[in-house]
Amino acid sequence: MFTVEARDALRSRVLEMARADRRVVAAAEVGSLSVGAGDQWSDVDLTFAVDDAVAVADVLDEWTADLVETGAVVLFDLSAGPSIYRVYMFPDCLQLDLSFTAASEFRPTSPRFRSIFGEPGEMRMHEVSPASEILGWAVLWAHHARVCIERRRWWQAEHAISSMRERALAFACRRRDLPDEYGRGLEDLPSEARDRFESALVPRIEPEVLVRSLKGCVAALAAECADAVEIDRAVCDRLLDTIAGL
Repeated sequence: MFTVEARDALRSRVLEMARADRRVVAAAEVGSLSVGAGDQWSDVDLTFAVDDAVAVADVLDEWTADLVETGAVVLFDLSAGPSIYRVYMFPDCLQLDLSFTAASEFRPTSPRFRSIFGEPGEMRMHEVSPASEILGWAVLWAHHARVCIERRRWWQAEHAISSMRERALAFACRRRDLPDEYGRGLEDLPSEARDRFESALVPRIEPEVLVRSLKGCVAALAAECADAVEIDRAVCDRLLDTIAGL
């Protein structure tokens, strides 16, 4: 694994690239390090504003060429609203997340934003899925898991059960105002909430094990819904009724 010194050196190098590039008019640090919540394993997560007269993709591609020469490998791109994200991996699993946005659209989208230079716009929070939608996805994955079991598609069933568990746990996090993306809030759930989902883990790809894990996940989700006040009770009950016999 990388060292903190290597991470800090990469961060400094990228910020030097930004300050030297006249097309980049603002920069900020995002992610856990921006709010002092990072640790020795946190990655480098930086975001930049590009002059409106310049194509964002051109800047990103030129920077990528320089970063690849110093050992970076591009993992993937992700578009989110007006921003383009590119994720890189350096030796020793040092991850670098860069995002670029046209200057007129550059603004914080979460509290994890620390301006380094330039002037960002006013904060605009990302829209989040309502708790009822997360619950709906959990129910859909439960149905899909049962269909896969009936079709004897064991590995696909395991995928569906795991997807259901992920959404059910996200629902548990959302109910408690914990982060529900990427499992960030799971460690902060009450132990009794996490314990409910242990039986939803799939230890082996065997028919009876898959059925047992699916039933465990359904039971855990039902327990979470029992005292949920965030969504309409009638809607919650109808959704659970659809999967009660799985």
